[in-house]
Amino acid sequence: MKKFLIFIVIAVIAYGYIQDQGVALPGTAATVNTSAFEDAFARQLSNIQIRGEGTVNTVLRDDLKGSRHQRFIVRLASGQTLLISHNIDLAPRVADLVAGDPVEFFGEYEWNPKGGVVHWTHHDPAGQHTGGWIKHKGKTYQ
Repeated sequence: MKKFLIFIVIAVIAYGYIQDQGVALPGTAATVNTSAFEDAFARQLSNIQIRGEGTVNTVLRDDLKGSRHQRFIVRLASGQTLLISHNIDLAPRVADLVAGDPVEFFGEYEWNPKGGVVHWTHHDPAGQHTGGWIKHKGKTYQ
């Protein structure tokens, strides 16, 4: 019983630390500040739910292999860039998106050497993954 209680205390402390760093465990949500993105990038973390905002740097061509994805690069206030890969088979395309537009987003972060990718910016029709979204010009796309 003591070992179990010690495990619970350690788990609660670890969870609190992770939340303080602005990182969310899968299936949970956290508002992420710029330093948390930098930390996730530096530590090469993946599969974490993140929320952030930035300015569209570049609008890329859609990825049409398999599920179709609208792709664009967002620059955070820190200067770090992220690729947003928004599944347009499951969610509406973000309308009238151009470089310079501010966007907010919530999705799953995957590390890569260029800054990372945010995907799952849509609902999960199976209901097994935390739903994400993109906010642009007052409209939420999910």
